[in-house]
Amino acid sequence: MSLPQPVPPSWKDLGKSSNDLLSKEFQISGTSLEVKTVTPSNVFFKVGGSRDTKSQLISGDIEAKFINKPHGLTFTQTWTTANVLKTQVEVDNQIAKGVKLDLLTQLTPDTGAKAALFTTVYKQPGFHTRAFLDIFKGPTFTADAVVGRDGFLLGAEASYNVTEGKITKYAAAAGYHAPEYAVTLQGLSNLSTFAASYYHRVNQDVEAGAKAVYDTRAKSNVSLEVGTKVYLDSAAYVKAKINNSGILALGYTQSLRPGVKASFGLALDTQRINDVSSEVAAHKVGASLTFQG
Repeated sequence: MSLPQPVPPSWKDLGKSSNDLLSKEFQISGTSLEVKTVTPSNVFFKVGGSRDTKSQLISGDIEAKFINKPHGLTFTQTWTTANVLKTQVEVDNQIAKGVKLDLLTQLTPDTGAKAALFTTVYKQPGFHTRAFLDIFKGPTFTADAVVGRDGFLLGAEASYNVTEGKITKYAAAAGYHAPEYAVTLQGLSNLSTFAASYYHRVNQDVEAGAKAVYDTRAKSNVSLEVGTKVYLDSAAYVKAKINNSGILALGYTQSLRPGVKASFGLALDTQRINDVSSEVAAHKVGASLTFQG
């Protein structure tokens, strides 16, 4: 008798362990600050801001989220410094077990630009599928599905433009996920771009990962990136990664106290290691500070 199958990851989360290891917590593009608080009535507030080193632009947003767990309802309202209003309403496990409905709208009052995305998610042991309807773009209908058994995963995605009456995008993926490691192969952008990722939790203190991408439409070779994460203690860890272009990135994250976390990042172009000219900007540094109460 086979063991009960877990719910597989969604399409967007295939290869997530490797992607997170190689992309998150490398604070190299500027400085950022994020403050999170929660009220006794389950209203979550988040204020964030960042300054981009290259463009010198400062951007930010303020978000309020209300969660009603007994009714499976989540309401989120966001206002950005670009004067964009975002509203999201989520209803989980109310229509049927494993079914989630999500409506995300976006409005720019200055230009009148608007967008609305309606999402339906259905997940059960061994199966995870999503369907999206972009109301104002097309409209376009997108669906993806992932099936899993004994750690093996198969997934596919397709988009259909209702007005034009044709499939505009499709992709496929396969992988194997175990508690200590994961391997994912993906064919994206109408099977014109292929990606392979690998993640390994070596032990409780060390993680390693790699990702290779080959674009058949580009004349460049396969791009390769490898990285690792090492926990120094329960409150600090370091990350490092390097790609085949010679860009070395380092990250250090420290929990200063409960609810306060600081991250620092450095990126070095190893092919121009002695170049400190601000015009070329071969090297980058950045920092972030997060408060959560």
